[in-house]
Amino acid sequence: MSLETFWYGGIGAISAALAIAILVLGSTPVAEAPRLGLRGLKRHRALARGGLFFLIEPLTRLAAAWMRILPLDRRRTDHLLARAGDYLGLTADELYGLSLVSGVAGFGAGALAAWSGGLPPTTAAVGAALGAFLPYFLVTDEVSRRRREIHRGLPATIEVVSLCMGAGLDFPGSLERVIDGSEDRDDPLCDEIRLILHGLKLGHTRRRALKTFAERVDSHEIRDFVGAVVQAEERGTPLAEVLRIQAGMLRLRRTIRADKLSSRAAVLMILGPLLFLFLSILLLVVGPLILRTMTQFSLA
Repeated sequence: MSLETFWYGGIGAISAALAIAILVLGSTPVAEAPRLGLRGLKRHRALARGGLFFLIEPLTRLAAAWMRILPLDRRRTDHLLARAGDYLGLTADELYGLSLVSGVAGFGAGALAAWSGGLPPTTAAVGAALGAFLPYFLVTDEVSRRRREIHRGLPATIEVVSLCMGAGLDFPGSLERVIDGSEDRDDPLCDEIRLILHGLKLGHTRRRALKTFAERVDSHEIRDFVGAVVQAEERGTPLAEVLRIQAGMLRLRRTIRADKLSSRAAVLMILGPLLFLFLSILLLVVGPLILRTMTQFSLA
């Protein structure tokens, strides 16, 4: 039996096992979709947009019901999803189920490519691995995108809150004014402000609501801002003045970061051509020696 025949036989056996598992587990009740809170809102928006997730959402909930029996670290996954803004309204089990569905789809695509395109049979395993990790790549990319957008809009938002408090509004009223003036309902910063206001309306202290905000974004700038606001509340310092100072510090940090990135880009723009020039010179100097050595060995 050749190695290729062994691989194709293994692919067929795995495909048959997956089909049997789907048939056996198909009677499992699907997991309930989130309907309340920010996660329920994100699920509603994701389904309203349609697309691929709208088609595979029932299958994802079915796979999530299968994942319940596995001893997985759901607390860490929930924290990752929270930092991603409750991406697609997924729960931890649903993210595991989505990875399973994506992995099976990647396995099928890889097996089809190996059978019809003349690729190695290991393409199926590579496709399964890429498909299984694709949801996590999307979630981590969403975490980075939300952090960038929140950092970009935070200084202006803090200045608006400071001006509103200086005009006589309280802190929650100033936050509501920011939300009312926003034109983008999917803005990550507005979502976090709504969550802060929701916590305050439920009776949470301002310290607890802001700490939750810092945990969901998880960046040094947000932690420093939350620490300054909490410290000002404990010491009785005027919050409007503290917010004005924090907005200036955040703008200064962003300017310094932009200067560093521009300096690094200038260095890379110089080093790139120099590296290609050095390699070209090295090839011109060493190339003839390599060819001469190869010729001498061939003649010998």
